[in-house]
Amino acid sequence: MKQFEVILWDVDGTLLDFLAAEKAAINSLFWEFGLGTCSKEMLRRYSKINRKYWNKLELGEMTKPQILVGRFKEFFTLEGIDPSLGEQFNAAYQVRLGDTIVFCDNSKDLVSSLRGKVKQYVVSNGTIIAQTKKLKNSGFDQLMDGIFLSEQVGYEKPAKEFFDCVFREVGAVDRDKILIVGDSLTSDILGGNYAGIKTCWYNPDRLANDTSAKTDFEVQNLNDILKII
Repeated sequence: MKQFEVILWDVDGTLLDFLAAEKAAINSLFWEFGLGTCSKEMLRRYSKINRKYWNKLELGEMTKPQILVGRFKEFFTLEGIDPSLGEQFNAAYQVRLGDTIVFCDNSKDLVSSLRGKVKQYVVSNGTIIAQTKKLKNSGFDQLMDGIFLSEQVGYEKPAKEFFDCVFREVGAVDRDKILIVGDSLTSDILGGNYAGIKTCWYNPDRLANDTSAKTDFEVQNLNDILKII
């Protein structure tokens, strides 16, 4: 008898390599906007700023529109670029993010292999524009039993209300039979804790858990999930 009936998949940093998409999108847009080259050091600084802003979103300290534009304004200011470009750059960035698809650990094959064995749903805080394109170009839109994007749901992970919306669609399934898989302790794992479901932390870099989030499982390779379910 299988341990889980439903898997909730995070997208960025879990099913798909977000850093690869981020790098490609920013590099191409720097040239389009006439900003020259975005060096590795600049990209690292941006990624740090970006993570800070997403954490503020998860904590409810900022709205999504504020974090999407605010991160680029802060980054541009730091790099001596006109921060007024932030809104226009972000709009183009949302579209460009879906152009680069890199699967984590052959995740598409994994999801395909689980079709018909468990129900699978996407649960993501990414924007509708970016995630819709990513899911279409990756083929995940055809493999999942449902897709939940925070902009459509009206709440961001880790809010319990986000998961309440998911559960209404999933139907009558024992919470112990639902597993969320994600790379973010503060979004996916803490959200799973709030929702009362089992959690699997995808931690390929073997990072330490320095948060209050409680993990039921931890994997460095997504295919190890087969040993869990």
